[in-house]
Amino acid sequence: MFRSEDLPPAERLAGFDTFLHACDPPMRVTGAAPERFRATARTHDLGPVHIEELTCSPSVIRRTTRLIHRSDPAVCTVVFPLRGTLTVSQTGHEALLRGQDFTFYDSSRPLRLRITGPDPATLLRVHVPWTLLPLPARRADRLLGTRLPAQEGLGALLTHFLTDLAAEVWAYPAADETRVSAVTLDLLAATLTHHLDAALGPPPEPPELLARIEAYVQEHVADPELTPRTVAAAHHISVSYLHRLFRSRDTTVTALIRHGRLERARRDLADRRLRETPVHRIAARWGFRDHSAFTRAFRTAYGVPPREYRGTRTE
Repeated sequence: MFRSEDLPPAERLAGFDTFLHACDPPMRVTGAAPERFRATARTHDLGPVHIEELTCSPSVIRRTTRLIHRSDPAVCTVVFPLRGTLTVSQTGHEALLRGQDFTFYDSSRPLRLRITGPDPATLLRVHVPWTLLPLPARRADRLLGTRLPAQEGLGALLTHFLTDLAAEVWAYPAADETRVSAVTLDLLAATLTHHLDAALGPPPEPPELLARIEAYVQEHVADPELTPRTVAAAHHISVSYLHRLFRSRDTTVTALIRHGRLERARRDLADRRLRETPVHRIAARWGFRDHSAFTRAFRTAYGVPPREYRGTRTE
């Protein structure tokens, strides 16, 4: 896709910058010695998996906020050096990579790749859409730009597989590309999940977890999208496990959400400063989308409908 040798020496750095700027995601490159700059890039697509082998003189490759606004394919990238040294900086983390240690980065965040040393480095980058991975990009924040070992386990399996894949990618017939890309996605997802579980540490004991969940519900109770499913997702547990946790409290997370909303609505209805605010607006403020459902729930909880309760409290 790109060879600096095809250009005059004085134009090689600018030519590579133009090449990167035209890629998706677009990036820019700067170097301290343009007259000695060398770079080659070889790319191949296996379905949704984009593989790129890049050899580049010492330089800095950046993805800025402006470039993100210009184009963002929302991809997750695994990167590691096949030769030389690479520093990857993102989300306040910085990973110094040598050998086949690796890291992930997100195309939706500002990024800096710095190639150091007197000689060119060879990098392998593999891009896949976040939508094809089993976890949202935001959940993987703590892994972005952190050095992950590739000497054993899933890290070694992933980097060895990708290295062999990049070396032989042209040998796969079109009929095998879907199968190979599926294997790549599964291995990448497994590696991401493994390292994320390790970064999160062991799950907290139920009493601590319950306290965190209850505090989370109270903080987000006004959000109409707050449901057992969203609460479970925010705490990286299944919905069934969430329900099991609440059995010890003789209640449910649904009841906790409803009670929190009703209590806040009741407080507002008793507030003289809010007596001109329609009841349905107070209900909506605290996450009730259906006014009749709010009225029924309020009557069940407090024995009177909300309008009558307001009349007895604000006169």
